[in-house]
Amino acid sequence: MATQKLYAGVKLRELRTRLGLTQKAFAEKLGVSLPYLNQMENNNRPVSTGVVLALAQEFGFDVAELSTGDAERLVTDMREALADPIFTDSPPLADLRLAASNAPALARAFLALHRAYRQNHERLASLDEALGREGSSVEASPWEEVRDFFHYCDNYIDAVDRAAERFTRDVDPEQAAIRALREMKISVELHDDPQLRGFDVERSTLRLSTRTAQSTRRFQLLHQVALLAQNELLEATLDLARFQTDEARAIAKIGLANYFAGAALLPYGAFLAAARETRHDLERLAEIFGASIEQVAHRLSTLQRPGAKGIPFFFVRVDQAGTITKRHSATRLQFARFGGACPLWNVHQAFETPGRFLRQLAKTPDGVSYLCLARDVSKSGGSFSAPVRRYAIGLGCEVRHAGELVYADHLDISNEGAFEPIGISCRICERIGCHQRSVPPLERKLRVNPDARGVLPYEIDE
Repeated sequence: MATQKLYAGVKLRELRTRLGLTQKAFAEKLGVSLPYLNQMENNNRPVSTGVVLALAQEFGFDVAELSTGDAERLVTDMREALADPIFTDSPPLADLRLAASNAPALARAFLALHRAYRQNHERLASLDEALGREGSSVEASPWEEVRDFFHYCDNYIDAVDRAAERFTRDVDPEQAAIRALREMKISVELHDDPQLRGFDVERSTLRLSTRTAQSTRRFQLLHQVALLAQNELLEATLDLARFQTDEARAIAKIGLANYFAGAALLPYGAFLAAARETRHDLERLAEIFGASIEQVAHRLSTLQRPGAKGIPFFFVRVDQAGTITKRHSATRLQFARFGGACPLWNVHQAFETPGRFLRQLAKTPDGVSYLCLARDVSKSGGSFSAPVRRYAIGLGCEVRHAGELVYADHLDISNEGAFEPIGISCRICERIGCHQRSVPPLERKLRVNPDARGVLPYEIDE
């Protein structure tokens, strides 16, 4: 089986620019000629083994970053956008990879244009807004803009993560938060009210609801501390992000405060060590750190600190309608941005087995195998009359990491027949014989025979 060639011109240029080196000086340190470096930076030649070793030895560069990151996500995002019925044909996968590697700005512009089209189409359909208003423009929704910001940051914000770790160093997170609030002369009150958190500026009082779980109260306490004590850091991070609207910036600030709270509740170094020691047992980690299962699962997907990375996990949360409400992937598996997720994925079954972890060995159309976990995370409203919010979370990694997870015990990962075929969404899934297919694949031709009927009312060309 031939080894896949590695093209990483954009990454090489970014590293050289960050180091402030000319092409000539960079080539000398890598031990290659100037023309050879130029060809690699323009993706005319693959990155050689010698260059990979030189990057690690000379600059301490995490070479895993050469084969992961923006380009792979951009390819997946473009494929899903091109699955929109508005497009009759989709470019070959090789062309999409070339665009993502050589022209990432153009790829992002295409995705932004498609988002604008979809938003405008939805507005027309629902009559939510009047068209033709003076000065109006169609752009990505603030929510989508913030979601993409975290998506392309690998859901890891280094400055905020390290600040949270320093904040709770050698101190219980809750005690650190109370101490910080006390220094600002802010008191904490508990109340029997559905509102999770409320800060009264005039009274300098933070109110937390007793109707929530303790892990939720701890998280909300740390969230408010982030807004008050870490405001300068959050604002500086927002300045660098350059959001298009005030609404997006405001939503992102909440997201960054949530990030700080999660990183303080589950400090990077201590949490990574505990995750490895417990073999990523979510229940044990939740008990050790006083967190919820969802908080632990989400945190596992953010352990992407350069030089101290954890297992690359994907994390997702879905509601009962199958809508993805949270998503992040440090793996090659990327979630559907347009349309529904694959119905064969075990996260949809979690609602049927409350309180239990479901395990699934799965394989995607690109041939990559995964170990997938799923569990319901229903959230009580705190009273008989309050509605229960029901979600399911999914967490998983490539099966090559299975030995590091307690959930892989007694699973026959050497048996190819044990892996269930899953996809991202039906429109871009190339599998022919799927019994759960809802729509035809965009890139395949169909044959329709009125005198024969199988599982599907059509046949898909090989």
